[in-house]
Amino acid sequence: MSARFALPTLALTASVVVLAGCVPNAASADGGTISVTVADAGCTLSATDVPAGTVVFSVSNQGSSATEFYLLASDGASIVSEVENIGPGLTRDLTVQVAEGDYFTSCRESDTAEATPEAFTVTAAEGEVVVDEERAALLDQAAVTYKAYVQQEVAALVTATDEFVAAFVAGDDDAARDIYAPARTHWEAIEPVAESFGDLDPSMDLREADLAEGEEWTGWHAMEKDLWQPEDGSYTALTSEERQALGDQLVADTAELSARVNADDFTFEAFQIGNGAKELLDEVATGKITGEEEIWSGTDLWDFRANLDGAWEAFIVLKPAADLTDEDLSIEIEERFTSLDAELAQYGSFDEGFVTYSELTEDQVLELSRLVEALSESLSQLTAAAIG
Repeated sequence: MSARFALPTLALTASVVVLAGCVPNAASADGGTISVTVADAGCTLSATDVPAGTVVFSVSNQGSSATEFYLLASDGASIVSEVENIGPGLTRDLTVQVAEGDYFTSCRESDTAEATPEAFTVTAAEGEVVVDEERAALLDQAAVTYKAYVQQEVAALVTATDEFVAAFVAGDDDAARDIYAPARTHWEAIEPVAESFGDLDPSMDLREADLAEGEEWTGWHAMEKDLWQPEDGSYTALTSEERQALGDQLVADTAELSARVNADDFTFEAFQIGNGAKELLDEVATGKITGEEEIWSGTDLWDFRANLDGAWEAFIVLKPAADLTDEDLSIEIEERFTSLDAELAQYGSFDEGFVTYSELTEDQVLELSRLVEALSESLSQLTAAAIG
């Protein structure tokens, strides 16, 4: 196993913290499976209310382009969990544990459609609730450990962002370029957590290709383009005032992210950790492996590495609970992590740097894609195995 996949430095302890709003891992009245049918003309659910407990959204894409499905909190913006990268003709499951309350669901029917949240209600659990105390303790500890990991990464992100912005605003472009990719690894390692704050993600990490008409472009990628300017003469360099405004916004957004992950009411559910591991592989598949994430700098493999490391951290904290259900799955996941790690290591490391995306051959990209797909398939089973 590569050193990049060493066991977390945060030791598992005997203490167990029960997080607010947690749902017992086993209930007598399981929420069951809700079919979600996505078409170019719209998105429909087989039911819009369900008892509290474990719920599986089985999302079938019958449309003509890739789609995604979200379970949102009562504010209609914060992401509880999501499943992305569902190609035409494919079905993927999103497994969640939900407490009683009001939620929203949202589908993106096509690349150009706007997602419209629809009300979704979780009623009280039916019948007697039975708790597997061993599994519950392991899942509670997983949430505590992963929360600490997220807080550590965000603390590192704050420091690195301050350094990057200082160089960017001062016009020290060489220093800013050197800091850019290493700084972003702290964001990429916890990307699903950062994305769960619906207002911060577009402000900090929106790509130019995803800009809506008339939308202001802020964040890392707007600054990336100014540091690696197109050579075709189509781009107008930012003024010092524009650089200052972008830098101030990114520093403020990063500080807000830090405040939110360190708030007393910031919690994790185990299913969010497991689904997040899969989301990180989706991020690789839809952005990094295609070279679309860091289109100006070509630093996609830094992001790839960070996404992979973040997925590993999520897996390793859930592994004890998943092993109660399926030890063979954990073995398979570890083997596939190792294979992908070895392939990616050929192209660099955090210590030595990575080749730019444009240096990869088509065959190399295809091999990385194959290994990502294999690991992604295994990780898609992690949540169900962990929560039992």
